[in-house]
Amino acid sequence: MAGWTDHDLEAVGRLAEPMSYDPDTDHYVPISWDDAYAMVGQALRGLASPDEAAFYTSGRLSNEATFLYQLWVREFGTNNLPDCSNMCHEASGRALTAAIGSGKGTTDLEDWELADAIWLMGDNAATNAPRMLTWLAEADRRGAALVHINPLIEAASRRTIVPHEFADMATFRTTRTGTMNVQVRIGGDLALMRGVGKALLEAAETDPAALDREFIEQHTNGFDAYRAAVTATSWDDIVRGAGIAEADIRRLAGSYLRSQRLIIAWCLGLTQHEHGVDTVREIMNVLLLRGSIGREGAGPAPVRGHSNVQGNRTCGIDHRPTPAFLDRLAQVCGIDPPREHGLGTVAAIEAMQRRDVKVFVALGGNFALAAPDLPRTFEALRNCDLTVQVSTKLNRSHVVHGRRALILPCLGRSERDRQAGGEQGVTVEDSMAMVHISYGMKDPASPQLRSECAILGGLARATLPDSGTPWQAYVDDYDRIRDVMARVLDGFDDFNAKARRPHGFRLPQPARERVWLTPSGRAEFWAGPLPDDVDPGQGRLMLTTVRSHDQFNTTIYSNDDRYRGLTGLRTVIFMNAGDMRERGLSEFDLIDVTSFSRDGTRRTVYGYRAVAYDIPRGNAAGYMPELNVLCGLADVSSQSEQPVTKHLVVEVTPQPSGRS
Repeated sequence: MAGWTDHDLEAVGRLAEPMSYDPDTDHYVPISWDDAYAMVGQALRGLASPDEAAFYTSGRLSNEATFLYQLWVREFGTNNLPDCSNMCHEASGRALTAAIGSGKGTTDLEDWELADAIWLMGDNAATNAPRMLTWLAEADRRGAALVHINPLIEAASRRTIVPHEFADMATFRTTRTGTMNVQVRIGGDLALMRGVGKALLEAAETDPAALDREFIEQHTNGFDAYRAAVTATSWDDIVRGAGIAEADIRRLAGSYLRSQRLIIAWCLGLTQHEHGVDTVREIMNVLLLRGSIGREGAGPAPVRGHSNVQGNRTCGIDHRPTPAFLDRLAQVCGIDPPREHGLGTVAAIEAMQRRDVKVFVALGGNFALAAPDLPRTFEALRNCDLTVQVSTKLNRSHVVHGRRALILPCLGRSERDRQAGGEQGVTVEDSMAMVHISYGMKDPASPQLRSECAILGGLARATLPDSGTPWQAYVDDYDRIRDVMARVLDGFDDFNAKARRPHGFRLPQPARERVWLTPSGRAEFWAGPLPDDVDPGQGRLMLTTVRSHDQFNTTIYSNDDRYRGLTGLRTVIFMNAGDMRERGLSEFDLIDVTSFSRDGTRRTVYGYRAVAYDIPRGNAAGYMPELNVLCGLADVSSQSEQPVTKHLVVEVTPQPSGRS
């Protein structure tokens, strides 16, 4: 299995029964559920400290399973709860919390229907959030400005065929999804937003309506410091940092001045950078200048594309939990949760390397490929005494494992979940803070499959035999879980009734009502400096990682990328044609790519292909997860703890002749 491609592992199909790794035969063999639970319980109880275990979460968990997971882990005694947010939107949450007192966006789908301008930053809607294309097409029909801010000119930034419009599909009639493309350099978004802010402040000198002064005075803090920072930032520095001409930045600001309702949405192209938090803070500055928060059709919208990434954090998956949350958990659930912060994703990898963490449990995801520095991540996982993967299909994390390993197969969201209390439904929270319940419609692929909640209940009972928590009662009827969640989590009151509404319910977002849960009680401007690390240096390129059309996170459904015109090939680097000529490269020439880590180490991938693409000079792109290998564990943002996989300094060289 270790020799199979990731595509081949995925293509095998569904896992059908629990499996245990047999080191004597180097095979996985069947194991009963009770024996699997006992193995985990024995390993965890045998640790010198609960902190010698780490419990990872991907965005696939339901809200109910998320709450059970963190309850089990905290009753066990650790906050080592790394999750996929540590690698994707941690910067968004920290920046939004600092700016408006909540780590979520403020918009909902009704706002997208009302916006007269939508800016998409660091986001390729066709792969990050395909359903967004429908909203963009509808926005274009009503005359909204649609601005795509991205180093690469992507197919979805121009036109699309709306899938549910059958006449369009039959005739291949396309709908426009973009009115402006702004090709910012990799890492230049902060400078670009500083330029927009500068243009707005300059416009306000002659046009008082350029700013919402009443909003600024009544609802914000730090405006004078921000204005001073902008004034001190020269247009030359802004243009150099953004890679965009001053006239084009002013044109972008002009589209904002002509709009009453602006939504700025962003994805990982902004967050997986050293200055990801500062960049989102600068976006918030731009929105605050014209009162574009707490207004219909306007506001910030981080695009969290996985099924329940936002819900996981809402329902307690956080290695840095707040004291208020822990207090409520202790009071309602009768446990004594640990108060010390736990390990995030990269810190957990380093702890496994040092053997400080000996047991690793993963609820969904493909940790071995999603993490940075793949060789060191592989080594860290293999250092563990036990690794446990709860999954639906095979992936690389099943063949990169500890001395002992378990694969526990779970139901998919589309399969019926039958428990003692009848068929169960589960909820998720989308990027707009909408919570809705769903019930599986298909019979399970195997009678051996168990739900996430059932698996967690079994693991908890085996780990905590003297626990007073009614684990089995929770598994029997998920309404009981939701009743407890309603008492612990803000906005979940009357959870069971609200979840069963036809369209679910929206969790309250105080900033949407212009209630700011910041220390000052106001929305906060940020007045930091521009970064000086956007230039990779002479002869080097700045590399970002992207996904292909036939890919969802680390799951690769085929090796094709029709949006970028490639078939059967993923080992490519998209480059500016001028950068290719400078290196003596022609289309599809073989190249080697070397990255330069902050700790002085280098990493190289060999035998890639150079492909010309519409991307600014000095910038390049290639596919994740393959190129995660170029990001070292030291290459982590000091602001968010996120790996900076979209901001890697590399050298691209023609492959020496004779090496394939």
